[in-house]
Amino acid sequence: MRTIKKRLLTPGPTMVPERVLEALSRPVLYHRSPEFKEIFLDTRERLKKLFRTDGEVLILTSSGTGAMEAAVVNLFKPGDSAVVVVGGKFGERWKELCEVYGVRPVVIEVEWGRSVNPEDIEKAIKENPEVKGVLVQICETSTGTIHDVKGIGEVLKNYPDVLLIADGITAYGVYDIPTDEWGIDVAITGSQKALMTPPGLAVISLNERALKRLEEVETRSYYFDLKKELKNQKKGQTAYTTGTSLVVALNEALKMIEEEGLANVAKRHELLAKATRAGVEAIGLKLFSERPANGVTAIYAPEGINGQDVVKIAREEFGVTIAGGQAHLKGKIFRLSHMGYVDIFDVLTALEVTEFALYKLGYRKFSLGDSLRAAMEVIEKC
Repeated sequence: MRTIKKRLLTPGPTMVPERVLEALSRPVLYHRSPEFKEIFLDTRERLKKLFRTDGEVLILTSSGTGAMEAAVVNLFKPGDSAVVVVGGKFGERWKELCEVYGVRPVVIEVEWGRSVNPEDIEKAIKENPEVKGVLVQICETSTGTIHDVKGIGEVLKNYPDVLLIADGITAYGVYDIPTDEWGIDVAITGSQKALMTPPGLAVISLNERALKRLEEVETRSYYFDLKKELKNQKKGQTAYTTGTSLVVALNEALKMIEEEGLANVAKRHELLAKATRAGVEAIGLKLFSERPANGVTAIYAPEGINGQDVVKIAREEFGVTIAGGQAHLKGKIFRLSHMGYVDIFDVLTALEVTEFALYKLGYRKFSLGDSLRAAMEVIEKC
């Protein structure tokens, strides 16, 4: 049967609400106009509320990786050292960015699917007292694993010269994260994840400690010059032409998040994650992560089945796009997103298409509908 609808259930880009699409379709604004200045300043304030920070929040026209790069090049000098947690594809990206800009990465290797122990962070700092920062993911998207960033922040209270720089690209808008309270000096996210906006914008927050470091480090980037951006964005402008339509769309998405309430947004994601996990386990599948995140669930493919085939059948035969594994996990896992503009019926769709794909691939150690029943029981109890 030919499907007539496309459903996007990947951990980025994610589905975009109709309200946000409508905002995106409005006439393009000139990035130096008073009208855009008002929207831009309002968007920055709404982002501060999302991050729960009293610090500065900057909007960059780039993917989330652009903000990661900006953090490294603006906050570290060549020859500086930084503790880097590598527990997945995006932890590796921190390491690679450090190497590009002459920052020595003190790598803590974590088995993919496991969470770093904050005590290991402290051990690395004691062994390398010259380190200037800790680079970590709040959620390692490639493995669907949440790291204990709150615990890391507690450790770093004893090391005032070490910045905590957290990639929250699939965490902000999924969890209610008190950035300042947790001791996160620099936090990063992107428009295309739980913020329910098309790809193209990155956000980076900097507290007082980070701003002090920013002034101490000589600028080495032209486009990602955060000093220049800070000076301009305080006035409601950007250093260069920004994605004006994307900012308008993001502004609308942030209004939706505020209307739902951060605490309620976090509860919804937690419930959807629990329902998804219950559903996949009900059909005999095993979760990949020992500390699963609430934005995306990583699942081992059954023995003898290539996870990429599950992804292919879901997309080509049922119009549902889910994600496969990355790097050495390609073919071994697949990932179901429940992030952003997602409700229980999207979760049920993801589970049912997983069942259909597995049936077609010969895995039939369950009855059709078992995953839905388990997920619905979780929802019913809440």
